[in-house]
Amino acid sequence: MSEIATLGGGCFWCTEAVFSDLKGVEKVEPGYSGGNDPDPTYEEVCNDTTGHAEVVQITFDPKVISYRNLLEAFFMVHDPTTLNRQGNDVGTQYRSVIFYHNNQQKLAAEEVMKDVSDKKIWDRPLVTQLLPFKAFYPAEEYHRDYFKRNPYQGYCQVVIAPKLAKFRKHYIDMLKSK
Repeated sequence: MSEIATLGGGCFWCTEAVFSDLKGVEKVEPGYSGGNDPDPTYEEVCNDTTGHAEVVQITFDPKVISYRNLLEAFFMVHDPTTLNRQGNDVGTQYRSVIFYHNNQQKLAAEEVMKDVSDKKIWDRPLVTQLLPFKAFYPAEEYHRDYFKRNPYQGYCQVVIAPKLAKFRKHYIDMLKSK
């Protein structure tokens, strides 16, 4: 039976591209979570009027990939030490956040966050929020599969492609067959 993870690690174009490559991941959908406005738009989220973060909602098979594995990948592909920013993307919508769906996910997230901190993977302390999941609002259609549909777009070439290449090299054994 499939499970769902909801993670925010900056721009959802990047996180969607990364998680879509993993074995056991059935679906990755970009969207918004963590705010107060029901049915937010991209423009509203970018203007910081909704309180939402850009997130991906990942449907995965826990028999193939564990929630913990997803979180380990999550902490590898974004900087969880910068508050409300990833690189040149700045604003609360780009915050590092894990929305847990049940107590098991919360406990796993706490363990992974402690491991990441203890191993000093990052030079600075984590600022990742750990919050209960409340709602997910799918992003507009033009955001879905953005990297796959626009691989030669500037942002995709400069930001997503290098991040994806690094990720693929590090997680080669966990990638789907092409």
